Amino acid sequence: MAIRPASDTQVLPGRPFPLGAHPEAGGVRFAVTSAVAERVEVCLVDDDGSERRVELTERTFGVWHGLVPGVTPGQRYGYRVHGPYDPSRGLRCNPNKLLVDPYARRISGTLSSPAAARGYVGDPGRGRPSPTDSLGSVPLSVVTSPGGPDTGVKPEVPFEETVVYELHVRGFTKQHPDIPEHLRGTYLGLAHPVAIEHLTRLGVTAVELLPVHSFVDEPSLTRRGRHNYWGYSPLGYFAPHAAYASEPGREVEEFRTMVAALHAAGIEVILDVVYNHTCEAGPEGPTLSFRGLDAPAYYLHDQRGYMADITGCGNTIEAASPTVVRLVTDSLRYWATEMGVDGFRFDLASTLGRPHGGFFDRDSTMLTAITADPVLSRCKLIAEPWDATGEGYRVGDFGAQWAEWNGRYRDTVRDFWRGQDTVRELASRLSGSSDLYDHNLRRPWQSVNFVTAHDGFTLRDLVSYDRKHNEANGEDNRDGTDDNRSWNHGVEGETRDPEVRALRARQARNLLATLLLSTGTPMFVAGDERWRTQKGNNNAYCLDDETSWVDWSPSDDAEAMLEFTRRVVRLRAESPALRQPEFFDGRQTPTGRPDLIWLGPDGAELTEADWFAERRFLGMWVDGSNSQSRTREGELVADHSWLLLLNAQAEEVEATLPGEEFGTSFTPVLDTRSLDGVPADATTLAPGARLTVAARSLLLLRVPREA
Repeated sequence: MAIRPASDTQVLPGRPFPLGAHPEAGGVRFAVTSAVAERVEVCLVDDDGSERRVELTERTFGVWHGLVPGVTPGQRYGYRVHGPYDPSRGLRCNPNKLLVDPYARRISGTLSSPAAARGYVGDPGRGRPSPTDSLGSVPLSVVTSPGGPDTGVKPEVPFEETVVYELHVRGFTKQHPDIPEHLRGTYLGLAHPVAIEHLTRLGVTAVELLPVHSFVDEPSLTRRGRHNYWGYSPLGYFAPHAAYASEPGREVEEFRTMVAALHAAGIEVILDVVYNHTCEAGPEGPTLSFRGLDAPAYYLHDQRGYMADITGCGNTIEAASPTVVRLVTDSLRYWATEMGVDGFRFDLASTLGRPHGGFFDRDSTMLTAITADPVLSRCKLIAEPWDATGEGYRVGDFGAQWAEWNGRYRDTVRDFWRGQDTVRELASRLSGSSDLYDHNLRRPWQSVNFVTAHDGFTLRDLVSYDRKHNEANGEDNRDGTDDNRSWNHGVEGETRDPEVRALRARQARNLLATLLLSTGTPMFVAGDERWRTQKGNNNAYCLDDETSWVDWSPSDDAEAMLEFTRRVVRLRAESPALRQPEFFDGRQTPTGRPDLIWLGPDGAELTEADWFAERRFLGMWVDGSNSQSRTREGELVADHSWLLLLNAQAEEVEATLPGEEFGTSFTPVLDTRSLDGVPADATTLAPGARLTVAARSLLLLRVPREA
């Protein structure tokens, strides 16, 4: 590539902050951090591939900065860092590698040659720096103008009213027949009225988007002809992923338009963010940005200079580094303010609480910086409370402002409905997991309850497969967890047997109804409501095809599951007692009864001994007269009382309703035996009446509000 001289370019000092590339004063001010660099050049790349190198001579607080006149938005650029190359100390500066700006608002191009991006020759831990220039083989940063389409008014849905819907921007609309083809799989596809209508009719209040930060495929995937579909391989923490734009170069504008459309429908946007590792992988990986700028400032290393890996992804971001703390909080604020985002789900969040890779500390610098920030403290903050190590499994251990994905909820509910667990732990999960969250100033809605997610079986596959079937991933079925807690109900995979199909569908309704009727914040994954299958693949991270995309083709099974899901979501929304913002504590309600009572099939309250017996039937009484739910104005809301009956046994149970002290009548409102959840017999029953609870079924009864 041609290099044009820059001797005639007069670089003004500019300012070190904010970092990144910012148009101002007839040019662009560039600022990038590297405490170890000896020289830093910003390289302006033209359309023909030629570059103009401009040295940044000002260094303040370890930030190299300068204002380059005549540069305008749209200019592609990168950095070349001259400095020490000493892998024994973790130092890997190599000016032959063109580096992406960690603060770039747009990133264009792909990693077309991993070999050219490799920073070393020979052994990655002891070799010499590679002389190959990576220009033309790596992504480039792009100068952008601030602003864009208005992102609308944030809905600010109270957490206790939130229903989270996890989706993939591309996969959600890629096959939707009613969305224009050029918009399918894009930000504007998700903003399309047809997509918005599905979300609003479903009743969800928030979409949780799988990673939309700019990412690149790992070389190991490209060698196998695969693509990182999920996006957990980040390159830039400010740039929206360009491939999700319908028009190249307009990803920022289209993302903001998508947010505005969702906000107009009252739906919040939560981003799945990956601040625990990057696409640069281990020491053998490409040098694209952080590694070449200042590897010790960004990555966790041991005393020998080796990169530590507690994420299972080859590298780990050093959460104790001031450079990283600033990068993460600056990135989060940008998405929350400029891009209109309402909240964040932090992938492998335990790593952010393990400074220097040590023990978990809920008050670590990184976690405290996020929760103490005046902007971020108003966002929904959700931790995935584990990493790739035993020390990292911290469900229930995050601080007061953090919600968490509750993996124990998932495991308990799966086990109960497949007949592998009794009711003792189930009761805790149904009532908000106070054993996990009530000891450190948290609320039940900070338990994000889920049965399925992007990682693992779909709802349909959960009741159709005993084993994973990941052969299509190209890893000889070694990838993905073996701990699925699933049940195929007698046949592995698809079957035409009507009895097996009917039981699977009922079990799926049991799982979904349990999720949506539990205290806490429910989350389910896009496509489960349409009976989507991945044919037993529980780790489809590299399958950008029909395996992973939502199937919108009409079918009786899909329509039935969709109608059932809508019904239960609506029941939850209309029933404050089923989504209480306070933990049950045995308090007396205006009716004179406790707020929560656990019942056996005989209608009597469970005794201490009952909890230790082998039981697979549970009755849950919730008194709605003092639900602790409030209006937006802060007024307490009274509700009906509810009786939830769960029978995971293979036999029906002749149950007795509780006596008159619980209410004057009981009306069935949800029965998982029916396809849409509408009870076949909704006859109001008297106190003490007997009723049959079918094998492997769930029944919800409403008790009228007392005057």
